[in-house]
Amino acid sequence: MLFGRSKKNPVRIADKGVVEWKYAACGYCSTGCSIEVGLNAEGKAVASRGVADADVNRGKLCLKGIFEHELFDSAGRGLEPKIRDQWHQPWQPTDWDTALDRIHDEILRIQEKHGRDSFAVISTGQMLTEEFYTLGKLTRGLIGTNNYDGNTTLCMASAVSGYKRSFGSDGPPGCYEDFEHTDLLIAWGSNLPEQHPIIYWRMKEAQEKKGFPLIVVDPRVTMLAQNADIHLPITPGTDVVLQNALMHVILKEGLQDQDYIDANTNGFEDLKAEVEKYDPTTAAKICGIDEDTIRHVARRFASAGAAMQIWTMGINQSTHGSDGVVGINNLALITGNIGKPGGTSLSITGQCNAMGTREWSSCSGLPNYRYLEIPEHREEIAKFWNIDEEFLPRKRGMFQTDIYHAIESGQIKGLWLIATNPMSSLPNTSRIRKAMEKLEFCAVQDCYEDTESAQYAHVYLPAGTWAEKEGVMTNTERRINVVKPIAEPPGQAKPDLWIFNRMAERFNREGKVVFPEKAPDIFLEMGQLSVGRLSDISGMDHELIEKSRGIQWPYTKDEKDSGQPPPRGGRRLYTETASFRYEDGRAKLIPLPFIDNNEVPDEKFPVWLNTGRLIEHWHGRTKTGKIGNNNKYSPIPFIEINPDLCAEMGIQRGEYVR
Repeated sequence: MLFGRSKKNPVRIADKGVVEWKYAACGYCSTGCSIEVGLNAEGKAVASRGVADADVNRGKLCLKGIFEHELFDSAGRGLEPKIRDQWHQPWQPTDWDTALDRIHDEILRIQEKHGRDSFAVISTGQMLTEEFYTLGKLTRGLIGTNNYDGNTTLCMASAVSGYKRSFGSDGPPGCYEDFEHTDLLIAWGSNLPEQHPIIYWRMKEAQEKKGFPLIVVDPRVTMLAQNADIHLPITPGTDVVLQNALMHVILKEGLQDQDYIDANTNGFEDLKAEVEKYDPTTAAKICGIDEDTIRHVARRFASAGAAMQIWTMGINQSTHGSDGVVGINNLALITGNIGKPGGTSLSITGQCNAMGTREWSSCSGLPNYRYLEIPEHREEIAKFWNIDEEFLPRKRGMFQTDIYHAIESGQIKGLWLIATNPMSSLPNTSRIRKAMEKLEFCAVQDCYEDTESAQYAHVYLPAGTWAEKEGVMTNTERRINVVKPIAEPPGQAKPDLWIFNRMAERFNREGKVVFPEKAPDIFLEMGQLSVGRLSDISGMDHELIEKSRGIQWPYTKDEKDSGQPPPRGGRRLYTETASFRYEDGRAKLIPLPFIDNNEVPDEKFPVWLNTGRLIEHWHGRTKTGKIGNNNKYSPIPFIEINPDLCAEMGIQRGEYVR
């Protein structure tokens, strides 16, 4: 059978009258698929298809990508700026100058009265990298608040922190090509078929060719778990226990790669002493995986020629997510599975440009993995931007979740929300709602005017979405791909970059800080800042990226000038001995004691709740909830309950529960 069909006759596709196809990178998850949108004779987007010569997706798209062109005409798009004095009053249409002047004046008023950090900015992982860089320059260099974060913190802070702790820097070391070289794959808290369908296809195709075993660690029997050779239904929150137990067996039986450990790591003896406490018998009582299975998995992992580990939100959004990432890295390091084909620890990122946020937004630091805490980094950026170094803070400010607590306490008085909808995506919405109601001023910048969060705004700015703008995005494997404008923003809506530059004009009256207008020029500026760093992009430009269907960083100017072709897949980090980002070039093996402060079922709350994803929808459904074809396949929210529990509680399929 071919994709479920008994005959190989070509699938018939309705003729949509396409006269032109335009290229872009997909704007949903972090896979980084290349997509073409078909326009009819009237210039209307009527179809989407995968790009056959793009290495990431090789012509394929998931359900969301197939209908992505419907975003342009989806309901609720903002068509004009709006303004009001109080959040509960009716909106009044206004012009752009009035709306932007109001935001500028309110920021200054609040900061003069309550201090620079009394105003907060929260962004997203959905914008283009040049927009993130420009927003960071505006927020750090001109507005001056230290309370600036992105919603990507909720999904990727654990991966960022874990990579930094282990390797000395953020940046996933592996690539999709590793699926084609690995001898064993462990997926920690990852459900590829629904979260990242095209990566799942890449993995499954490679597995069918090589026959490597798939081991899935997940409390739920997910789609991926159903296809696993071994499913480890771990007790939620005990990943570190299982990781330590696997290392206990590996070290006890002498299966580690001692030569690699000696040449590339520090901290081995401390790690060895810690994992000695986690023998399989003890660990089994905590993590719920029987001791024989722990031993079996440890031996198979250590004896594989190349072993790969991936993870997503099951690790990142757990109570001790950063420790879970470090545990994965520890396992990779003691077996020599970093920097070689098929051997890696690869964080499968969430949003389409969460990587761009991490690299260039300045949310948690400064551009291109620089740190606010390092004086040389502050000095370098201040000089490049032509601002006073003293204007930059000495450490990162509040995380997104902390910002809402600070609004509750009165510490933060104003908020600028950009392409994020916390009233839909954050937990405990009643608490978030009360915080939003307390704000003296709130601006919402979004392509949709009817989001739950926009209800509490004083100014609404209509923004362009996805391929109504120009710029780049970085995917899971550090591949930068270009997005080209396919349609114009509707009505008076403007690209986010235009909005940031117009706001910068108001804070930059003397013109000391340069804000290029065009994304290709901004990218070249970013390239100057990247020279000699881990994520060096100085050999790239928009034209080359589009021609190559995406380029992995690093790709340096020297490599380009010497005629070395841009990496289109297969480039890895830390391939040389002692090439990690700590000063001595060595990675850190970090002992991880299990901290048992997880919430567990009790008499009042006897059931585990574990969130997941749907292939038809994207996160909080702000976008896909407005696309008819996505809603058709998954029209209403639902929960999945263990059949035994349903029988015990008398719950029938399709009933409402609370």
